[in-house]
Amino acid sequence: MSKEQAKAIIGEELNELRRRIIEHHLSAGQKASGRTVNSLHVEVNDDAGTLYGRKAFGVLETGRKAGPVPKSFVGVIRQWIIDKGISYKPIPYVLVPSERWTPKYTPEERGLRSLAGAIAYKIRKEGTALFRSGGRDDIYSQEIPKTIDSIMNRVFAVFEEDVEHINLNSNEKDND
Repeated sequence: MSKEQAKAIIGEELNELRRRIIEHHLSAGQKASGRTVNSLHVEVNDDAGTLYGRKAFGVLETGRKAGPVPKSFVGVIRQWIIDKGISYKPIPYVLVPSERWTPKYTPEERGLRSLAGAIAYKIRKEGTALFRSGGRDDIYSQEIPKTIDSIMNRVFAVFEEDVEHINLNSNEKDND
């Protein structure tokens, strides 16, 4: 078996793993911006094959636990609301805009920011809904062992053919 054959098998299997993970992620309704899907990429070299994903990839199954959040977290949640297409109610002004007071945000932006702040607070205090429900194991955890088995079986099958070929050639020389 050549290194190129092994690399090709590993690349095929990792790309198939990538495809299945994306399929599970989408069918679970987790896609918002598409950054997680777009971050998944396969690299195969002479020593190894790796499926890479963004840092947040791990929370696809576990959710995010409660605790400190980055300063920009409300902004991240705001963008998530927009990306997911979640509806929110505008918050009208109590005051009437005048020469002395011009509102900083539109009623729509106020509603969006209010919802983002409430969601960010809930996550900071209690974790995401997925975390609170105990997580899941159907995005990538079940697929990784399948991929490892498939790589081993395919590489072993090619290796076994090479050994049989060597044995046949050896037997022919012994019979000469």
